[in-house]
Amino acid sequence: MYISIMLKTRILLFAVCAILVWLIFQLPKVVVDNEGRLATANVQDSIAANLEAHVATPAEVREAITAVKKSLVETSEKEKNAIFADSLANLYKAANQFDSAAWYAERASEFFNTTESWRKTADNYYQAYTLALSQDKQTMMAGKAQEYYKKVIDADPEDLEAKTNMAMTYITSSNPMQGITMLREVLAVDPQNENALFNMGMLSYQSGQYDRAIDRFKELLAVNPDHIQGQLLLGVSLLSKGDNEAAAVQLEKVKQMSDDPAVHATVDSYLQQVK
Repeated sequence: MYISIMLKTRILLFAVCAILVWLIFQLPKVVVDNEGRLATANVQDSIAANLEAHVATPAEVREAITAVKKSLVETSEKEKNAIFADSLANLYKAANQFDSAAWYAERASEFFNTTESWRKTADNYYQAYTLALSQDKQTMMAGKAQEYYKKVIDADPEDLEAKTNMAMTYITSSNPMQGITMLREVLAVDPQNENALFNMGMLSYQSGQYDRAIDRFKELLAVNPDHIQGQLLLGVSLLSKGDNEAAAVQLEKVKQMSDDPAVHATVDSYLQQVK
């Protein structure tokens, strides 16, 4: 039930590019002042040294991280430490270093203990999980995401976004059917849930069920025609099925929908297989 290495790499690169564009608009406008003693600088630095960065951190973000870390170390007030940790989570997220963002978000959530802080922690661990390249790291990040999504869902059982993301953390586990069952539960409540439809399409593709993948992506695009990843993977599914003519039309459509050079490069690599 695993996607080919080549396809996984292409989709990963595409996803990273899409995330980076989004993150540009999520950069924090200010660095919030606050925190309380979470750990010493040495402990934090030793943990950070073992956290895997997926892209280079922009210089201005590195400078902000250094400044906030210094404030965090200098204060012993718990509330201030929590606010500083939350700021560091935002900065690491802006740098696309979701593992570090998750670690600091978790420290902040230990003080705030709110649904919002649990969700932030869970979302960052989930992003770190989706970008992890090793099985060990996937397992670790998935487990932490599950822990905090469970808190969110316990507080609000109707939170379908949390349930959908949590479902996907089980797909690479020893019990992938648990995740699929959760996605089906989400679609039973909301048949037009974009995230669940997309993920079900991905899972159908990964398991070689191309017809079902095509159906899922078409359902998704009926809900949101502008879902660029869904449009791309519909083309890839058609190509994998052997319907080269329809795949070529679909992939060209994707190129028309996006100005992103990374998207064009990805599409072109598939179009070469059509020729």
